[in-house]
Amino acid sequence: MNRLMPYLLVAGCAITAACTAARAGSSSPRSLSEADVHIYKTVDGTKLRLFVVAPSDLGEGNRRPGIVFYHGGGWRGGNPSQFAPHSTYLASRGMVAVNVEYRLKGKHGVFPHTCVEDAKSAMRWVRGHADELNIDPDKIAAGGGSAGGHLAACLATINGYNAESDDTSISTRPDALVLFNPAIRMRKKWEERLGLKVPRRSISPYHHVDGDVPPTIIFHGTKDTTVPIEDVRGFCRKMDEHGSYCRLVEFEGMQHAFFNYGKHDNRPYRRTVREMDGFLASLGFLRGEPRMEPPPRDE
Repeated sequence: MNRLMPYLLVAGCAITAACTAARAGSSSPRSLSEADVHIYKTVDGTKLRLFVVAPSDLGEGNRRPGIVFYHGGGWRGGNPSQFAPHSTYLASRGMVAVNVEYRLKGKHGVFPHTCVEDAKSAMRWVRGHADELNIDPDKIAAGGGSAGGHLAACLATINGYNAESDDTSISTRPDALVLFNPAIRMRKKWEERLGLKVPRRSISPYHHVDGDVPPTIIFHGTKDTTVPIEDVRGFCRKMDEHGSYCRLVEFEGMQHAFFNYGKHDNRPYRRTVREMDGFLASLGFLRGEPRMEPPPRDE
């Protein structure tokens, strides 16, 4: 059997269930004010934090699947609260969601390869503290949007750029990827704009696809002028060539950052969360009936 078939078959069942899910609440948290905060690394006096949103019924020794989110912002800015709504939703479905603060060019004067280094440190901290967080270390997904999607994808594709303080015996490779208009291919225009200090291909997930990249779902707008949709189409083609599962969900006419909570009357947000639910359920990260409201019939 083709190695993709189990994902396709189970995903189909999960998405069917999502379409018949009961209506969820109409609001969703926009901040991480009630999250548990942990320091995963201190660099030059800067304490880098993780914001953990856990299920309300999480008990000691009750390990759950987890997901580590990286916010967007062009490696210059942004805030971990970008994925607060997604984290709250997934916690309601039984997962532990971790939101990462990493160094930024605008605040700390760093470059994208430093962001990759921090992303790896965060994943290693989460996996290394799985007992404390009640997370199953063998069921940790990574997700992110734009530059954050780039960082999540780097965890699965880039071998270098490890912090000297990291325990490199702990794998950074996630067990699934959930990517929202990710900067999957580092382009020359970004090299010039950001003043990259390393060869751009060395931190370009597109150029490092192999047969070990985990199952991946990508949400992307067809009119995205920041990250051309052909970049993610090409990434998925490479994944397919290596026998790995990559599902691209295209949003006709949508531009960059379309998926965020509060955009377009939340129609893309609801649809992406529904599709994310089905994808994670197909991999055994989620169980039971989805709680996300299905999109309107005209979508």
